[in-house]
Amino acid sequence: MKEKKLGGSAFIPMLVFLILYLGSGCYFTITGVSNAWNLFPRHAAIFIGIIVACLMYRQMPFETKMKKFCVAAGNDGVVMMCMIFLVAGAFAGVAKQMGGVASVVNMGLSFIPTSFVLPGIFIISSLVATAIGTSSGTLVAIAPIALAIAETTGTSIPMFFGAVYSGALFGDNLSIISDTTIAATKGAGCEMKDKFKMNFSIALPAAIVAAILYYMVGSHVTISSETLPYNLLLVLPYIYVIAAAVKGMDVFIVLVSGTFFAGIVGMLAGTMTLITFVQSIGTGMSGMMSTAIVAMLLRGLIGLIEEFGGIEWLIKVLRRNVKSRKGAEYCIGAMSGILDFALINNTIAIMITAPIAKDIADEHHISPKRNASLMDIFACAVHGLAPHAGGMLTLSGFYAALNPLEVVKYNFYCYFLLLAVIITIQFGLLRTKEEKEYAKSQAGV
Repeated sequence: MKEKKLGGSAFIPMLVFLILYLGSGCYFTITGVSNAWNLFPRHAAIFIGIIVACLMYRQMPFETKMKKFCVAAGNDGVVMMCMIFLVAGAFAGVAKQMGGVASVVNMGLSFIPTSFVLPGIFIISSLVATAIGTSSGTLVAIAPIALAIAETTGTSIPMFFGAVYSGALFGDNLSIISDTTIAATKGAGCEMKDKFKMNFSIALPAAIVAAILYYMVGSHVTISSETLPYNLLLVLPYIYVIAAAVKGMDVFIVLVSGTFFAGIVGMLAGTMTLITFVQSIGTGMSGMMSTAIVAMLLRGLIGLIEEFGGIEWLIKVLRRNVKSRKGAEYCIGAMSGILDFALINNTIAIMITAPIAKDIADEHHISPKRNASLMDIFACAVHGLAPHAGGMLTLSGFYAALNPLEVVKYNFYCYFLLLAVIITIQFGLLRTKEEKEYAKSQAGV
């Protein structure tokens, strides 16, 4: 006899976490309490969600639930993410201690008009993410610089983080070496170049509008007229990290080697000693410990939701009422986006969506490159708007008092990307020659 799963109620633990975390943060913000988003820690909210999960699904013994939780929390992808968080903290700590961040910021503000700084951050993040194929690696490299610029100019930190995050997701979505691109093209059965062309037609207009909007909201950014000092030697570690990542070096190796390179440069420049180098590594890693723990707890909770049948139920519900091509495209996009919101991992969301999406696409004569583009775009856009996503955890690791909903508000690219792809679905735009011919043949039946 087949074991009965929980279906939609499997998501109750996740809803408990989101209500406690987001609800408390919003409540304390509205009531004017300082440091509102740290009063109810994320890991405490997730822990309560885990307890709720353990009390559900009585057919599964508690020991089995804990084993499933630990297997999911200890997934190699999660552990690697945590390691990247820690070495990112180490690099950020050393770079700040040796004066690298200040030099990069001062040099940039000395040459770039301040009204162009915000769209500049967006464009630089886009280029880096396109080259290295990962939004998380881009956030690690650019977010500390954006934070320092915001603090130097006295402007909104979430606004600058939103520009970095938008650019990172734009580049990641287009990059042909991104894991999301590989998952989408393999799952849909199309060439990467074909998927790139389809994506580019949708993403570029969204990026242009986002850049213009960043210019408009950032045009008020000003700095004092005094000369901003910088040392080109102290800028070298950041140049190395970005260049090494663009060359294709593994992000973990980039950050570890970059940390030691920054330490050597700091000692040569006289801004750091061996002791302060070691201490800054420890301080930087300590700042990321909470972020790493949250990532593991959240992935473990998601593992239980999968075991309870939540993902399977969600896919069945979304597919149930697909009657037309338009409905099929919305279904493919919704599956990818909602699964990303639930799993906080766009690659895994695409991998789960791909087999079902391919069946739906074949049934409704949707081209493989269109299918791949829909999966990747919706996963990317929703990921940028999820306040509990991995990218948001990375940003909060650099600035503990961060209000994730404020970053979501300034993640302009994701809003316009969703709008652009919905317009193409609603009005039947960007159809291939074969799709148009099939549509005509059906209309003539």
